[in-house]
Amino acid sequence: MSLVIERLAGQPVACRVVLQDIAATARLAGWLSTWFGPRDTITLTGDLGAGKTEFARALIRAFAEDAGVDVPSPTFPILISYDFPRGRVVHADLYRILETDELDELGWDELRENALLLVEWPDRADDRLPADRLDVELFHAAGTDFGAGLGPEARVAILTGHGSFGARLDRFQIADGLIEQSGFAAAERVFLQGDASSRSYTRLVAPGRSAILMNAPRQPDGPPLRRGLPYSQLVHLAEDVKPFVAMDRALLAQGLSAPLLYSADLDAGLLVLEDLGREGVVAGTPAAPVPERYHAAMEVLGALHTRNLPRTLNVAPRVERALPTYDVAAMLTEIDLMLDWYLPARGIRLDGVVREEFHLLWRSALNPVLAEPPTWVLRDYHSPNLIWLPGREGLRKVGLIDFQDAVMGPAAYDVVSLAQDARVDVPEELELQLVSHYVKLRREADPTFDVRGFARSYALMGAQRASKILGIFTRLNDRDGKPHYLRHLSRIRRHLARCLSHQDLGSLRMWYEAVLPSKDFAA
Repeated sequence: MSLVIERLAGQPVACRVVLQDIAATARLAGWLSTWFGPRDTITLTGDLGAGKTEFARALIRAFAEDAGVDVPSPTFPILISYDFPRGRVVHADLYRILETDELDELGWDELRENALLLVEWPDRADDRLPADRLDVELFHAAGTDFGAGLGPEARVAILTGHGSFGARLDRFQIADGLIEQSGFAAAERVFLQGDASSRSYTRLVAPGRSAILMNAPRQPDGPPLRRGLPYSQLVHLAEDVKPFVAMDRALLAQGLSAPLLYSADLDAGLLVLEDLGREGVVAGTPAAPVPERYHAAMEVLGALHTRNLPRTLNVAPRVERALPTYDVAAMLTEIDLMLDWYLPARGIRLDGVVREEFHLLWRSALNPVLAEPPTWVLRDYHSPNLIWLPGREGLRKVGLIDFQDAVMGPAAYDVVSLAQDARVDVPEELELQLVSHYVKLRREADPTFDVRGFARSYALMGAQRASKILGIFTRLNDRDGKPHYLRHLSRIRRHLARCLSHQDLGSLRMWYEAVLPSKDFAA
């Protein structure tokens, strides 16, 4: 059963949903649970018996992805907190609050830290509510113009976005329209854990088929970092969905398994995509590479890198995207993340002279590699972004996702991204097999392929990537409160040490050995 979300005339940030029964109420709560999360506030208003607690109960269970979670009413304890894999939920019922000063005893101002806050009787909080919030007003449908023919359980929900939530509610309605346009209006919506970016994903599950909703709002550029440009522009990161759509179409044109695009609003940054499934190229606990699948993924790169690939890609009719060059400036800006985040976290701060020496060494090492004929660099070609499709043939067995940051650059970059997976232990023997298989494919296509030059490029791109990731994963912990990335640092340090052991990278290795603690830099 689908729900009809109706925009209210004259109210740009409000809409109405008629809920025919309790199941419909739970369905709307489930939809909102995929759209809002930690650090968000949802207030629930309406008379006694309007269904506020039932709505909150359904939303909490959907957020937990567990219909069996016990969700008692918080009327007497006032606050009940839940910890789920996706994050914390705080359910508050302020009915018994008489003065706003009583909220201080509850630690009110700290409640929203890393938690989804659901508030019944929010009027008792008065001006202590956050300016940015979603209000869900519930009332009985009976006696209204649209209540005719509905049963006693029917409710009406008025959704109102306050502050920045007005724009988020607009996006929610646009997404709902795209879902309906794609034929998934009646589908169940299941939140998917995303990547380290601000993008979010929802799986749309209908009988016998499914799709993925990508929610990728345009990202602000951020403060200028160098030459008056923000980090995203300096390193050529996608700031909207158009680069994703362009590369998606380009990969499909190459006969590869990128997601089909069912519907899109490019300006809003909302896409409904083919669901390539849940089976990856790793298996087991802890996750380990499945050699057959990693070899197949390497064959995709071997095939791509022997083709004359276009630099200018089609986004839509009369809309094109030229892939940016993965140049020295971009690579140095990425490596600086190690200097700016990882080293300070280890108690190491560099003066300008040492930093300049670092840049000079890297420039000297990168220039020959970047002079090689460029190819597509998908940039995040590793296990989280590769889907195994056993029902397809040849290169199409490997499904490709998360390629919006693609650039033109060295072929070795994606090869090392796969073979030295930042999140999974790839045994050195398997790494050697994978790289040897890639080299074999390249030499079969071109007997003059420079194996020695590729080996140097592989080591250098591996060192660049490892240095960058040390900084990124540290930043995700220190700035974004995502500590689980830190568990990968020891693996990345091993990758870095092994790459810098290449005979042509001695000067760089000496710099790293002089700056990093010996326990942090051991192969």
